[in-house]
Amino acid sequence: MFEAITDEEERGQVGIGTLIVFIAMVLVAAIAAGVLINTAGFLQSTAQETGEQSASQVSDRVQEVVTTGNVTVDNGSEVIDYVNVTVTLAPGAGEVDLENTTATWVGPKGTYTLTNASVDTGDGDFTTDIVKDSDDSAPVLNDPDDRVLMVFELSASGNADKPDYLQEGDEVTLKLNTKSGATTTIRFAVPDSLGNKQAVEL
Repeated sequence: MFEAITDEEERGQVGIGTLIVFIAMVLVAAIAAGVLINTAGFLQSTAQETGEQSASQVSDRVQEVVTTGNVTVDNGSEVIDYVNVTVTLAPGAGEVDLENTTATWVGPKGTYTLTNASVDTGDGDFTTDIVKDSDDSAPVLNDPDDRVLMVFELSASGNADKPDYLQEGDEVTLKLNTKSGATTTIRFAVPDSLGNKQAVEL
């Protein structure tokens, strides 16, 4: 009634089972490899993007060329009513748009956050003026030879939106923060004597 299974048939069945297990392992390994490759690619692109952002935060900044102050008379005393900061690209920097740059003014009578007048026309603005720009890109600095003047208008005491007039001996810290997050710190002081002067280097 029943036929005995020969050794040869038994070995064939075992071989087929092993082959099925092997194919299954290959398929699982292939799927795992695909997942690993996709994950590695995603991590690589993320790391590259993070690296570029980090580099921009360090390098895409401006550099001070010269800072001057305009001297006027207020209530019988000489004061600075405008501060002019000429800036250029820092070494190794990419494009810097001064339209999207904010300035933090830390003076003897308070701290002020100032934006470009073309973006926000409030009282706390600064303006820009072209000094040197070969391709008419200002207020974007895109060449090491570009020069742009940042003009900070000061006010008589009591204006909450603008820094006060600077007096003899006053010291100021000015931080320029670009869109990428890079910061340039400029420190200057008013000379001890402003008498008989129309402008001074700070």
